[in-house]
Amino acid sequence: MEGTRDNPAAPGSAGASPPEDAEGPPRPLEAAPTKLCGYLSKFGGKGPLRGWKSRWFCYDEKKCHLYYSRTAQDANPLDSIDLACAAFDCKADAEEGTFEIKTPSRVITLKAADKQVMLYWLQQLQMRRWEFHSSPPAPPEAALTGNGPALRLELEQEEAEPEFLHPVKTPAGQVGLEAALRPVPALPLALQNISLKHLGTEIQNTVHSFRGNRQAQGTGQGLPGEEAPLSGEPQREEQPSPHEPSTPGKDPADMLKSIPKSSLTNRLTQKDKRHNNTFPFFPDGLMRSRTAQEKVLSLEQQVLTLSKELQSQKDLVKILHKALEAAQQEKRASSAYLAAAEDRDRLELVRHKVRQIADLGRRVEALEQERESLVQAANLQQQELQELQQHVQLLMDKNQAKQQVICKLSEKVTQDFMQPPGRDFLSQQEKIEHLKDDMEAYKTQNRFLNSEIHQVTKIWRKVAEKEKTLLMKCAYLQARNCQVESKYLAGLRRLQEAMGPGAGECSELLRQLVQEALQWEAGEAAADSVQLSPISEYDEYGFLTVPDYDMADLKLLAKIQALEVHSRNLLDQEAGERPLRERWTALEELSPSAELKQLLRAGVPPEQRPRVWRWLVRHRVQRLYSPDRYQELLARGLTCEHPAARQIELDLHRTFPNNKHFTCPTSTFPDKLRRVLLAFSWQNPTIGYCQGLNRLAAISLLVLDEEESAFWCLVAIVETILPADYYSKTLTASQVDQRVLLDLLEEKLPRLMAHLGQHRVDLSVVTFNWFLVVFADSLISSILLRVWDAFLYEGTKVVFRYALAIFKYNEEAILRLQDSLEIYQYMRFFTKTIGDTRKLTSIAFSDMNPFSMKQLRQLRAVHRERLEAELRELERFKAEYLETRVCQGPAVPEGCASEDEGEA
Repeated sequence: MEGTRDNPAAPGSAGASPPEDAEGPPRPLEAAPTKLCGYLSKFGGKGPLRGWKSRWFCYDEKKCHLYYSRTAQDANPLDSIDLACAAFDCKADAEEGTFEIKTPSRVITLKAADKQVMLYWLQQLQMRRWEFHSSPPAPPEAALTGNGPALRLELEQEEAEPEFLHPVKTPAGQVGLEAALRPVPALPLALQNISLKHLGTEIQNTVHSFRGNRQAQGTGQGLPGEEAPLSGEPQREEQPSPHEPSTPGKDPADMLKSIPKSSLTNRLTQKDKRHNNTFPFFPDGLMRSRTAQEKVLSLEQQVLTLSKELQSQKDLVKILHKALEAAQQEKRASSAYLAAAEDRDRLELVRHKVRQIADLGRRVEALEQERESLVQAANLQQQELQELQQHVQLLMDKNQAKQQVICKLSEKVTQDFMQPPGRDFLSQQEKIEHLKDDMEAYKTQNRFLNSEIHQVTKIWRKVAEKEKTLLMKCAYLQARNCQVESKYLAGLRRLQEAMGPGAGECSELLRQLVQEALQWEAGEAAADSVQLSPISEYDEYGFLTVPDYDMADLKLLAKIQALEVHSRNLLDQEAGERPLRERWTALEELSPSAELKQLLRAGVPPEQRPRVWRWLVRHRVQRLYSPDRYQELLARGLTCEHPAARQIELDLHRTFPNNKHFTCPTSTFPDKLRRVLLAFSWQNPTIGYCQGLNRLAAISLLVLDEEESAFWCLVAIVETILPADYYSKTLTASQVDQRVLLDLLEEKLPRLMAHLGQHRVDLSVVTFNWFLVVFADSLISSILLRVWDAFLYEGTKVVFRYALAIFKYNEEAILRLQDSLEIYQYMRFFTKTIGDTRKLTSIAFSDMNPFSMKQLRQLRAVHRERLEAELRELERFKAEYLETRVCQGPAVPEGCASEDEGEA
């Protein structure tokens, strides 16, 4: 209801209606009572008497107060509510019919009989409050002078505002005289309705009721501010004549209100009459003989005139306000000047005044310049207006010409239709008929083909679903077969270990079974059944799926590992890989985000990996990238040979001996790798070439399959991801990371580190190569590439996470070993035994938490400082030793010939 506070002339208000003209339509039968009164429940009281109390409310128009008493017949009111500064509110979640009147001093909660009565009271209270504020204090004759027109204009402007709430009909018997004649609403307890706060007033009203002065009590003469008896209220509902003077004490604006009509015609007629009575200060007024359109035009002109006059009055008021402010400032300055005790203070005031005058002068000059610029702008706009008028005239002429052409064409078309049809017309009609027949035939054909396509599509979908189900079943069966076979091979290996070499015939039988198991290939099973995904010798990147171990028992172990990895891949294909592929396919635009980070940790599908890696590399080297840089470096290598070229040539054939792309004589990958490494040696002269870079570049080539992309991937790893001196001569950063890894292992896996310390195992023998080549020689390809997916995005923290996860994955197996030699031998190949990619990833990114980059930086800083101190001490010892050798000079033992002596 707060939205209707600013709509004082809401339809359906119960105020007095304006006098109607003799020629106007009759007043509707239902007229709202002029007196706003009725019974409402008020929430109040203290202690056990606190609750709803029935009260008679009556509105006083002069004071804008809402008086309330216990009954309508009471002589004196209990209290009043000042509505002049009040706000009204009704809450949707409150009890039905409940609303609030909020004044600056208190909040009064009232409740009506139903929702309609509540809305009626709220609309009436809003209208009465607005009438009180909009009515001028002067008598009606003073409306023609002073601010009367402005007030009247504001009244009309507010009446034109949109209706926020539909008009509410007057509830019969709930308000007005009828409500006063009805009995007082009963409450459960008789004492509940008594107000202890106004006990004196209650006693006075009781005494009056005993005296039997019912007429005085019924008319409510004891209510302050009332001039007419309550019984005389129906007389005020009669329609006053147009020439009858206003009722004393009634505001003229109240007589100008109109009650909304039920029909549209009555509304318009009533609105015209309201306009006629709203502007009585015009000399001639509006003639009744004028048409409705003329009246509307006249009213619009009057509104425009009054608007201009109102604007001029507002401008005048602003000017007077500014003059008043200037005079007040002058007065304050004069008072300060006269109140100053010394000439020095007065001089300072005079100087301040001079500064103000200078400032005003500058402002006048600025305003003058602004006025000149506005005059120039107005002239330019006038010229533009003239040009636009000329353009409009040209468009009108053009439109006129087009209209003439259209008229001529219309006449021609009419003449063509009026002429009798000839032979051409008949032939055209025949063609049209044939085309219609063809079109019907095509429609029939189209409907049939659509039905056929629909049926074939349904059949194809069923076949595809059946094929998908069979493929899934084959995958699970093949995985189950791999698991059974791996268990069989594991059983053979355990029997071989348990029986030993001296078991006679059983040992020979076991040896034959192991030999047959190693010679069995997946291709032999193709004759029995369809293979969904046979175990091939190489994966999609060319790496051997079965590790190449020298010892026979380790070869059996390698076959077991390959079967386990293959079975996990088959089982994970439907459960994990398919949803992951769908998520990567839906991710079209790559941008740094938490979602991309989680997807990279889960792994990139092989078909998406080249695209994702190129984006990651560009994101890393965007400050170093130059389109022609790689070709320039290759051209430089043709002009002169790099010192590292010989070492690069030696390492080419040592790169991934278990990958067919680097061992096949006809492969082009060794040549690509040579060019990438030579280009990098020219790109970064401080490093040139270091052993390990060949494997980083080889992994980049296998995935990206482009020399330039692999080159920039190598640049991104060495120059932006890893620390600056990771591949220096002293390998300082690499040594620092080994010490940091030991600290993290002590924190995350204390039991394992205690076991390794007991057997004096140096982990850096194994882990140093992990960090130098980012696990390129250690993990199987499916896990290795997942590590690189996250490594290219997150950095070296991923290497630490996976290093800790590898030890956690094999912790129990290492703890079972009780000899340092066995531990070293196990750690030679234990990274190749890891086949459960999901488990390793979960350990790395979940079990190793918390793992903050801040902690990693702090540990690196501490160990770098210690390592640099050790290196400085080592250099000092070396310098002292060389100095001692120089001082001693060359010494030749007695009896030994010197190299300078010739042969006898």
